Amino acid sequence: MTKNIYVGNLSWECTDQDLRTLFADFGDVTSARVIEDRETGRSRGFGFVEMEAAGAGQAIESLNGSDYQGRNLKVNEAQPRPSRPRY
Repeated sequence: MTKNIYVGNLSWECTDQDLRTLFADFGDVTSARVIEDRETGRSRGFGFVEMEAAGAGQAIESLNGSDYQGRNLKVNEAQPRPSRPRY
């Protein structure tokens, strides 16, 4: 079973591979993605990591508030997006 983790306050230079490497010490990373602006392609400063549940809790506890690439990370379990009304 995997968990989806939100990672906020990323530097603009952070890549998908950087995220994968950061979380790899805590377990098997299924996917790592920095969210980009659709129009500019520039990082929006946050991303998501999907990894095995066994290491996810330790990763959140260890990395939340830690300094990475000069920024204090905000790391927590990702919450599902609220459904938006369809018009």
